[in-house]
Amino acid sequence: MNWITNYVRPRINSIFSRRETPENLWSKCDGCGTMLFHREISDNLNVCTNCNHHMHITPRDRFAALFDGGIFSEVAVPEPLSDPLQFRDQKRYPDRLKAAQRDTGEKEAMLVATGEIGRTPIVAAAQDFSFMAGSMGMYVGNAIIAAAEEAVRLGRPLILFSAAGGARMQEGILSLMQMPRTTVAVQMLKEAGLPYIVVLTHPTTGGVTASYAMLGDIQIAEPEALICFAGPRVIEQTIREKLPEGFQRAEYLLEHGMLDRVTDRREMRKELIVITRMLMQMPPPTWGDLPPPGPETVSGSPEPATQTDRSG
Repeated sequence: MNWITNYVRPRINSIFSRRETPENLWSKCDGCGTMLFHREISDNLNVCTNCNHHMHITPRDRFAALFDGGIFSEVAVPEPLSDPLQFRDQKRYPDRLKAAQRDTGEKEAMLVATGEIGRTPIVAAAQDFSFMAGSMGMYVGNAIIAAAEEAVRLGRPLILFSAAGGARMQEGILSLMQMPRTTVAVQMLKEAGLPYIVVLTHPTTGGVTASYAMLGDIQIAEPEALICFAGPRVIEQTIREKLPEGFQRAEYLLEHGMLDRVTDRREMRKELIVITRMLMQMPPPTWGDLPPPGPETVSGSPEPATQTDRSG
């Protein structure tokens, strides 16, 4: 009985009570290699607590931290043709789209939303680099146009977070056509007298940099973000020279006048609140705990609701 009690029964219990440990509890920082607990990372907006390296963050997580109370309303984006060129490389283009949708849980590479930041109504758009490298296709072009039209309709500033590897090769010339289309959308904002603020995140490259990502009234970047048209390796191979240290990184571009600010992601919300209220000629923000916006402030008029308005 001792053998059964002391060995067999605990062994059986351990087999049936064994719990599998999730594989995504820990992540490795790309900057310093430190293993970070998932909750620690999310609480710090995907910024390494050891070296301050800014890791990838999804548009939904970014918007949850950006908007008051994490409340925002998505803006509908017109659906383009799914495979206009019948493109196929190692996989069919529709198969690549389905795989990206399954992996990210998103419809496409850009999310557009309306809401308030510090009681300041805005329209925001953010690219998702994890969706086919955030590549600029027809959907992304439609999303930016939809964001600009919504901003003009509501009389709100547009804040865009860029993150892309460039144009989407599976859509060929149709992808490149999004460069002039989005430029026209930005011009709509300027003609309406509405601010257009761009936050460039890592990486922002190719045709995205050559169009809407560099047309902002205010250009802000996250630390160490790669911002370029052609990548450093391509340039080095072309000119056969070693590039300067930190070439095409956010700090280098700030030093050479291509950016207005380089701001830590954890301070970005406050920075955007101050800038948008200044550009919209609104009173300075009042910092402190505010109740989350109600439905009437999320989808209603462009005028910000005050605490007095809500309590009265």
